[in-house]
Amino acid sequence: MIGTDLATVQLGWPIGMPLCRPLGRGLWEVLSALPSRRVARLLFFVHEDRIGVVHGFIKKAQKTPADDLELARRRMKEMQE
Repeated sequence: MIGTDLATVQLGWPIGMPLCRPLGRGLWEVLSALPSRRVARLLFFVHEDRIGVVHGFIKKAQKTPADDLELARRRMKEMQE
């Protein structure tokens, strides 16, 4: 499921909802339905025609937790340097 959704993003970028949504400052989120009826989130960025996946988790609340966003943005910065 997650791998298929990520491949869809890689092959069809740019893609919007319902598969992807912007989180701001260059960070994007892939929403991937799991068999358990939960939704996995992969946070990624696009840089020089490449996709960098920086964080993944199962979101339990409507809003993306600030700690997860901070971690993803830090990793994005590291990968772009």
